[in-house]
Amino acid sequence: MHRRDATCRRLGIGLKDAAPGRATVTMRVDESMVNGHGTAHGGFLFLLADAAFAFACNTHGPVTVAQGAQVTFLRPSHAGDDLVADAVERGRFGRSGIYDVTVRGAGGEVIAEFRGQSQMLPARAG
Repeated sequence: MHRRDATCRRLGIGLKDAAPGRATVTMRVDESMVNGHGTAHGGFLFLLADAAFAFACNTHGPVTVAQGAQVTFLRPSHAGDDLVADAVERGRFGRSGIYDVTVRGAGGEVIAEFRGQSQMLPARAG
């Protein structure tokens, strides 16, 4: 899935690890990702967390997509920062799941917390 993700490739989001219900991705914040305040644009932080969420919820096999998500920004990040997003499954119920993602800076400081709700798609006929 990561090899087919053009957005992750373009932004340099790397898949560090994946196991059932878990995934870790990395990204370096570059100058093009900084907003008018000189900090990482929240959309890029959300995207990094969303990528970890997507990889984690698809580790079980069936195609699974986001049903909803929210993010809380706790600390700013800046150009040159190396970020790590760790996603962990909190529970799966039928075709739905809940995943938490923590985005950290290189020093371990928490930059953002993300919660995603997943929905497993029905198998395609054919």
